[in-house]
Amino acid sequence: MATVTLRGIRKNFKETEVLRGIDLAIADGEFVSLVGPSGCGKSTLLRIIAGLESASGGSIEIGGAPVDRLRAADRNLSMVFQSYALYPHLTVAENIAVPLRMRQLNTAQRLPLIGRAVLEAAKTLEIDQLLDRKPGQLSGGQRQRVALGRALVRAPAAFLLDEPLSNLDAKLRVHTRTEIAELHRRLAATFIYVTHDQVEAMTMSSRIAVMMSGEILQCDAPTRIYEDPNDLRVAEFIGSPRINVLPAESDSSGRISVLGKGLPLALHDGRQTLQLALRPEALSLTHHTPLLQGRVVHAENLGHEVFVQISLDGAEQRVVLRTDPAMQAQLHLGAKVGLTFDPNRALIFDAKGQRQRNLLRALQEIPA
Repeated sequence: MATVTLRGIRKNFKETEVLRGIDLAIADGEFVSLVGPSGCGKSTLLRIIAGLESASGGSIEIGGAPVDRLRAADRNLSMVFQSYALYPHLTVAENIAVPLRMRQLNTAQRLPLIGRAVLEAAKTLEIDQLLDRKPGQLSGGQRQRVALGRALVRAPAAFLLDEPLSNLDAKLRVHTRTEIAELHRRLAATFIYVTHDQVEAMTMSSRIAVMMSGEILQCDAPTRIYEDPNDLRVAEFIGSPRINVLPAESDSSGRISVLGKGLPLALHDGRQTLQLALRPEALSLTHHTPLLQGRVVHAENLGHEVFVQISLDGAEQRVVLRTDPAMQAQLHLGAKVGLTFDPNRALIFDAKGQRQRNLLRALQEIPA
C-alpha cells in the first residue's frame, strides 16, 4: 500500500474551472472520503488520481513516486465504480480474475496462481460460495462485493471508490458500508472514497475532505468536521438535520444579540455582523429566561428521537430542535416554547461564513 499526495491539482474543461488547486496528502492506510454536492469536482479528482483524466496543472505522487506521466494501467490502483461493470456472460470467479488475465497471467503455469488469488479475495468478501454463479443470479449487494473482489485481487497501492453504494437500497447501503469499513480495517489499505452522502463519509472515514466549487474547504476527522467546522458551508453540509443559522450582531462592547435578544456570548473586538450556528442538539427547552421563543410548526418522530421545527418570534425562519420522544406531548403543533443553548456549543461565523473561534468568549451572566 502507499501514500497519495496531490499538489495544486487543477482541471479546466474549456473555460470552466472544475478544480482550483487541490492540495491533499493521504497517509498509507488511511480512509479518506471526498464529500460534497453534485458538481463540486470530487469524481473528477478521483479520475485524475486514477489516470482516467488528465490534470490541467499540478502533480500526483503515489508511494512517493510521481505518476503524472503514467497511464492508468501503470499506476497500480484499483477503482470501483458506481455501476458494477460486471461481464454478464462470465461467472463470479471469472469476473474477479479479469484484472489478472489482462495482465497476461493466464499462462498454464499462472492459472493456479490466479485461482488461489480469486479464492482468497472471495473468502475475504465472503462470496466464495458464489464463484460459479453469473451476475444475473446475484443480488445488488453481492454484485457490489464481486466488483470489490475484482479490485482486491490486484493487491493495488490504493483503492479508489466512486459512489459504489448509490445503486443499492437504503437497508443494503447501511449493511454494505459496514462491510467496506471492515474490509479497510482488515487490509489496512489506502482507500479514497467519493460520495455525496455525508452519513457514508462520517461513518467510514479516517478523514473527510469537504469539497465545494472545485476546492477543499476542510479536511479533518469526522468529529472535528461536525463539531469544529472552519467554514459555514461545511457546517451546513455536514449534519442532519441541517445546522440552525441565525443572523446576529455585536455592539460596540462586543455583546452579541439575535433578534434583539442579548446572548451569553461576546466578541473581543467590538461591532460585527455575524451568523450564529447551533446544531439541533445544542438547543434545549426552558421555562426560565429563554434566549429564543417561538411556536411549534412541525414535528418528525423517528422513534428514538424527535426533530421539532420551531418558527421564531420576530423572524420568518425556523430552527430545528432535537429532543426525546417523551417530550412530544408538550410539543404539539402551535405550542409556545422557549429555547436556550449552551454557549460552549455555539458556532460563530462572520458575514462571509468564516469561523470566528478565536474572538468568541462566553459571559458568566446572560445580558439583560
